[in-house]
Amino acid sequence: MPAPPALCLRPRDPRRGAVLTLAFLAAVTAAAGTGCWDRAEPAAPAVRAAGAAAPVPAQEPAPRRASGTADREAVARAAAEAVAEGKSGKKAAQEVVSRSGDRWGTVYDQGEYAAFAEDLDGRWTGVGLWAERVRDGLIEVDKVQPDSPAARAGLRAGDRLLSVDGHAVTGLAVNDVVALLRGAAGTPVVLNLSRGGADLTETVRREELRADPVTVRRLPGGITVIKVASFTRGSGERVRAAVREAPAGAGVMLDLRGNPGGLVAEAVTAASAFLDGGLVATYDVRGEQRALYAAPGGDTARPLVALVDGGTMSAAELLTGALQDRGRAVAVGSRTFGKGSVQMPTALPDGSVAELTVGTYRTPGGRSLDGAGITPDLAAGDGAEERAATVLGGLGVGP
Repeated sequence: MPAPPALCLRPRDPRRGAVLTLAFLAAVTAAAGTGCWDRAEPAAPAVRAAGAAAPVPAQEPAPRRASGTADREAVARAAAEAVAEGKSGKKAAQEVVSRSGDRWGTVYDQGEYAAFAEDLDGRWTGVGLWAERVRDGLIEVDKVQPDSPAARAGLRAGDRLLSVDGHAVTGLAVNDVVALLRGAAGTPVVLNLSRGGADLTETVRREELRADPVTVRRLPGGITVIKVASFTRGSGERVRAAVREAPAGAGVMLDLRGNPGGLVAEAVTAASAFLDGGLVATYDVRGEQRALYAAPGGDTARPLVALVDGGTMSAAELLTGALQDRGRAVAVGSRTFGKGSVQMPTALPDGSVAELTVGTYRTPGGRSLDGAGITPDLAAGDGAEERAATVLGGLGVGP
């Protein structure tokens, strides 16, 4: 088992810490219809559940800024000046962030940020479609949630979304499209789409929707497959419960394919299902190094494979890297996305919130995943689950 990095520090009391986020914006693109934005909170195992509405006030003294990131004070100043002139504080702040080269930095208005509280609980109000921006700024339906308003209206993956309530969406950022799809439960929304060259219009009613972030199934031979779709609140404990309920001595496949991340604290709780304490990751915030630790008492004997692919991102990569570096799991699949930077929310004078990159995180072995991702121990494509079963068979479990 690799030793922790020499400069590793134990985390400060979470009650004194600001809420930390690993805000992966590509997850907004991939999960736009559900509002499944990536978010993290900074401590494990006993993190304060501060929710989405606890950004760091912009007027607090700023610690040393990491290179290549937006200046928090400059962003707040731009927003304040714009508001004083009767202009959009959000737009002015976003312009500063864009010029800074902060790849993951972004600015949300109050409504968008308030929606995070629902997202973190795995619930939201919408129509149940995932949208993505493709070539030439076109917006397409990536997938449709079963038994959602969009599904009942017959929407399909590949449909091109042209407008929402008369507002053209071509060229818009995906989070702006999401804002149009959002609204109060029971209210109608008119969607104009194109399918196979034919235009169609569907009117659907928004509903409060829920996603099940953790599902469990059993394979022949007793192998338990734990699929984690995202790390929303409570998902870590769901993983721990699934491990406790698995047949004695049976292997586990932890399926993190397509997982865009989520609450880092939940990923650390999930790691605690398989580790008996110890380091999960280190991260730095404007040059100050901190660390995340698993809770003691996890199942360290059960054979474990982590399934990953190019859609495994952020907090899901943090978990995979910890299990891999600690010698606890064999990673099977394809290289993960490679998003390992840390964002922190800052409240701006007009009530909008800027999430700015402040540092990066590393695995227990000291690897930075940002831009590199995780290389699996065993490469596998479409037959990844079968290869994982073979690996577990070689470890003495399964068929």
